[in-house]
Amino acid sequence: MSTTTPSTTPGTTPETRKPPTEKPVFSVEGLWKVFGPKAHRVPADPDLTALDPAALRERTGCTAAVRDVSFDVRKGEVFVVMGLSGSGKSTLVRCLTRLIEPTAGTIAIDGEDVRAMDKTRLRELRRHRAAMVFQHFGLLPHRTVLDNVAYGLEIQGIGKAERRERAAAVVAKVGLEGMEHRRPGQLSGGQRQRVGLARALAVDPEVLLFDEPFSALDPLIRRDMQEEVVRLHREEGRTMVFITHDLSEALKLGDRIALMRDGRVVQLGTPEEIVGSPADDYVREFVRDVPREQVLTVRTAMRAASADEAGNGPALAPDATVSEAIEAVARSGAPARVMEGGRCLGVVDHERLLAVVAGTEQREEVA
Repeated sequence: MSTTTPSTTPGTTPETRKPPTEKPVFSVEGLWKVFGPKAHRVPADPDLTALDPAALRERTGCTAAVRDVSFDVRKGEVFVVMGLSGSGKSTLVRCLTRLIEPTAGTIAIDGEDVRAMDKTRLRELRRHRAAMVFQHFGLLPHRTVLDNVAYGLEIQGIGKAERRERAAAVVAKVGLEGMEHRRPGQLSGGQRQRVGLARALAVDPEVLLFDEPFSALDPLIRRDMQEEVVRLHREEGRTMVFITHDLSEALKLGDRIALMRDGRVVQLGTPEEIVGSPADDYVREFVRDVPREQVLTVRTAMRAASADEAGNGPALAPDATVSEAIEAVARSGAPARVMEGGRCLGVVDHERLLAVVAGTEQREEVA
């Protein structure tokens, strides 16, 4: 996840990312959500699943908001689901905790079947394990910032003294120290969203689910909130699922991105994979205007080093961006070494870096 990329330029600085472990928090397999009469028929009928959205509506009166989606969310990663309005992304995230009931498929959190949970277990999931941060803050107007943040702890039955102490610590963490006794009506939009974020953090959930939380904010406030999410993730390593329609936001925040269209995931990969190797024309058009040099890393441009090159020149980490490499090569006038663990993996030179920017690179396998 990026920590240094300017918000005006979509991209990542992968060397600051904390690699997630492979153990999944959420596992989703063959997930469907169909709205309409006899919705359960659709996932079970291959003839119906093959229809496009318009044909499915005409034939059955149903809309498939989520169509046969599968993915894992790894512990410690920021998993972004992005797509245009109507792509199914918000329906998908609500299915994870059954705020919307799935039609078919499996959802597991830490191996536990979410669809098999009874009301008590489901309530525990939503209160303790997976906290939601919405676009609309839903703050209680008659309560102070501190009491709004402590609300989830109150629902859990935590005593007043303890919950206020824990809430105060989280208020400080999100940059609202000194505003504990203000009411929501006395706060700006960005401050109210920080209260919403603090309220979710206060219950110490295993995973945070963000449903387009910043889309209604002014651009500068939105940038500040994105940076806040980056900072919190860097400090805590908390697992996050983030829903957005904004590509620059997805590239800035995501360790991996699932790009949706018409209820399906059309590509799932790292920002570098999606920008550097679009799966189809739809994805290619989606990322057409992204500055490639801000997203792609030197691994994309690396070639084998000669004996002389391996011992000289500036050194870069394998996950340094092409933009950073261009600056290093320009300053030194020589190819830059890609170094890992004291070993030279390869080099990048001016010609290959510019080819990556232009999208004409030919990748070379480097041992």
